[in-house]
Amino acid sequence: MLSEQSTPVLRTSLPAVGAAIGDITELFYRKLFDAHPELLRDLFNRGNQANGDQQRALAGSIAAFAEMLLDGPEARPDATLARIAHKHASLGITSDQYKVVHRHLFAAIAEVLGDVVTPEVAAAWDEVYWLMANALIAVEVRLYQEAGAAEGAVWHRMTIVERRQETPDAVSFVLRRADGRPTAPFRPGQYVSVQVELPDGAWQIRQYSLSAAPGRADRRITVKQVRAGTGSDADRTQPDGEVSNWLCTHARTGDELMVSVPFGDLVLPEGDSPLLLASAGIGVTPMLSMLDHLDATGSARPVTVLHADRTPADHAHRDEQRSLVGALPDARLHLWYEEPGDQAPEASTGRVDLDTIDLPPGVTAYLCGPLPFMRAVRGALLRRGVPAEAIHYEVFGPDLWLGR
Repeated sequence: MLSEQSTPVLRTSLPAVGAAIGDITELFYRKLFDAHPELLRDLFNRGNQANGDQQRALAGSIAAFAEMLLDGPEARPDATLARIAHKHASLGITSDQYKVVHRHLFAAIAEVLGDVVTPEVAAAWDEVYWLMANALIAVEVRLYQEAGAAEGAVWHRMTIVERRQETPDAVSFVLRRADGRPTAPFRPGQYVSVQVELPDGAWQIRQYSLSAAPGRADRRITVKQVRAGTGSDADRTQPDGEVSNWLCTHARTGDELMVSVPFGDLVLPEGDSPLLLASAGIGVTPMLSMLDHLDATGSARPVTVLHADRTPADHAHRDEQRSLVGALPDARLHLWYEEPGDQAPEASTGRVDLDTIDLPPGVTAYLCGPLPFMRAVRGALLRRGVPAEAIHYEVFGPDLWLGR
């Protein structure tokens, strides 16, 4: 909870900080990487730095957290914090790194805002930062404990035991621990981080959903190559995916990868309540894990599965998804393709249309895919009366949505 003395200062200074937050975060990252170039080389996603996504995500999370402190002083935004904490844990972030961030962030705030940053303003925003940081640290400590890992010690070597070309630009890899020990348990829908050494010596990290049920001895991820071009938001440019392209081009059976233990808060709940699993593109991967788990455990719960893609040929694990849905006693699959062609006569043309779908009472929805897709589906679900707390989503990379 924000202190009484900081609340009015935060309320008064929020417009000025909010208006300049983009400049602040840009300068912050420049200062951070000048002082610690190894963080850009071996921790932060260089593509997201280049296109500005990471800066926008940090700016949005800080501003959103400050607004939440003012709008709901008795509440804590646990969903947003959990999503960030899981991502941090999957990267091996440690509590001492928050002190480094604090130093360079507040130097950037003072430089950008100048005389606006009075001692009272600095104290109020310092309180905001440490409320958010300490909440994240507490969640991350718990996540490390649950994973049986020391703080930041989440990495182990895994061997690629199978490589399969799923579509022209997506490859699945089956992984097994190189030391022969059992793989860490996970919940359906979670992901792992994968760290690879690139030709320039950088060790870059990306997250990939585990795309098969937890009960299997080995782990599977599916990687889609990221091509340069326009991203999911029209005002940004998407660079080539360094890690996805390296994996799809170079990784072969027998190679070893550095892989984290599993994390992620988009997880299948226990029980028998109805589910809606909505995905687009490579967002199908966490849904495959959920479907595989439902099948493996003999679940009879009602499941509505929606998937959208460009063409049937671009739909990774298409036959597997159809088979898993068909194996469940009360599951329905609805497909949309921009270009269905002759391969999918049962599919609809265009984008997902929830108006054509029956939604059972008490449904819990899980979304994964490009941001415009998830925004559209979430909006349609809200209009259909599905409560916001029953709609969950996964964003890979910086969270530019911060949907609550």
